[in-house]
Order: sequence, then C-alpha cells, then structure tokens
Amino acid sequence: MSENHHKVIIMGSGPAGLTAAIYASRADLNPIIFEGNQPGGQLTITTEVDNYPGFKDGIQGPELMEIMREQAIRFGAKAFFKSVVEVDLLNKPFKIKTDDNENYTADSVIIATGASARLLGIPSESEYMGFGVSACATCDGFFYKGKKVIVVGGGDTAMEEASYLTKFASEVLLVHRRDEFRASKIMEDRVRKNPKINLLTSNTIKEVIGTENMGMKSVTGVILENTKDGTLTEMEIDGVFIAIGHQPNTKIFGTQLNKDETGYLDTKAGSTLTNIEGVFAAGDVTDKTYRQAVTAAGSGCMAALDAQRYLEDNEI
Repeated sequence: MSENHHKVIIMGSGPAGLTAAIYASRADLNPIIFEGNQPGGQLTITTEVDNYPGFKDGIQGPELMEIMREQAIRFGAKAFFKSVVEVDLLNKPFKIKTDDNENYTADSVIIATGASARLLGIPSESEYMGFGVSACATCDGFFYKGKKVIVVGGGDTAMEEASYLTKFASEVLLVHRRDEFRASKIMEDRVRKNPKINLLTSNTIKEVIGTENMGMKSVTGVILENTKDGTLTEMEIDGVFIAIGHQPNTKIFGTQLNKDETGYLDTKAGSTLTNIEGVFAAGDVTDKTYRQAVTAAGSGCMAALDAQRYLEDNEI
C-alpha cells in the first residue's frame, strides 16, 4: 500500500471528527483528519460555550476546538488543512481526493462534515456572527437574560427557537418575510399564545447594527425592510437569531450514501453505520434534532468504536 493509504480517514474537524480522531488514535488506528474549509466546525464562530461538560466557567468556542485538536494529535492523529473534493465509496479501498490534487485510500471512513446554518447572506450578519448574531438558540439563549431578541424564520425551527428564547429574553420578535408561516399549526398556535413573542410578517432584516469597544463587538439593533413596500425601520435589539434551517454538508457524496429527504445521512439505529460497510457518519451531518457539541462528540466516539470493530471483524 502507498504512504497515502490509511486504516481510518476522518472527514471533518468539529467535535464529532476530533472526538473520533481521539478514540481512533488511542486504538492505534493512526487516523488522518481532513479539516475542511472551516477547521473546528461551527464552534469556531461561537464565542462563549457554557454548556460543554468539564468547563465550569465556560470556554471560547475556538479554544475548545483547539484543545480537542491538540488532544487528538497528542495521541497520534494527523490533521491536514485540506478539503475533500471527490470520493469513491463504492469500491474498496475507499478513494478520496483533496483540493490539492492528492489521492488517498482508506480501509474505513468516518464522515463528520457537519451541517451549515442557512444564513441571510448580508455582510453585517457575518461580521457579528458570534457577537450577537447566532444560529443556535439552545447554544446561546442563556446569554440573553432579560434582553430583547429577534428571530428570523417562518418554519418549525423558528417557532421552536422563539419559544425557547422566552425562557431567557424579556421579549422575542419573530420576523418572517411572508404573510403566512410555513410552520405546523400546533407550533404556530403555541407561539401566538406566548405573551413574550411578537410577530412581524412581511419583513426581513436588511442590516445588523452594532458597536465595537476595545475590540469587542456587540449587536445594538437591526434595520428591517418591509417586503411589500420596501420601507425601512430601525429597531433596537440585543441579539439576532437566524432560524431558516440547516444544510448538511453531504453534496459531495452524491447518491453513494443513503440520505433523508433533506440531505442528512441515514445511519442504522443506535449506531453510526451507513449503507456502505466501512463508512460511518457522526455529528451534525446525520443529526437534525439535537445539533449540540456534546452530542456530536458522543457520536464521534461511537463512530471510532464502530470503525475499530469493523476493522477487527474484517481483520484489516
């Protein structure tokens, strides 16, 4: 076998991928990690992480991911700042091509490519991401106790985020670009009955407004645009939550792996096994329900153990 052949190749470097690397390394499988174009995954655009076990005072998202990365490397994993551009999972050994035109083969593959939050696509949204703009209410809602926040979206996700945020925020404004919501009736009714939630239809966020003090950014408001007549309204706000859905990063696999109707990878119940023996999936690429760092890390552990068992059973 060539030097580019490995027992385990891990695609993705978020909590799932790095935890898989830690476990695979400790099992002497010498994994390599392709970090992708966002090393550390979504946590690298999160500031304070207060709900990851073991950090009683919280930890910055990028710092948590760097600790995980260093831990994986300490046990022998190798991480490469490369993105996978082509895969052949239908033949063994599995073939992987990276964006620097290198070809690799593997006896097993752990897919932890994650999911990306769908965003509005305005520059100020990216500028304040992690500094008042968030795509995860359960991750960041705690920081908005007694504050006024805005949620953008019209589906069940937006309704769930708005309802959850009322546990902390003094007021939640739910903004949707259309007159009617896409959410299920039961979710919409729940939101309409909540006295802390105010609905604003036919509007979207044109701009996020904020300040910067001593290098620290913070959101102070938004400019809303009426989708019918184009009028603009400036509103003071403390936090912006984008809830227009997530897109799993699975396009590269085409039809080789089974997916659900929204593109998330299918795995066998209680495991990380995909429809192809030797290929495992972990983290947000297969999870559209929880999407938490700790659940992603747990499934990364499972994927490494599943891969180890597969290699042993097949005497690879």
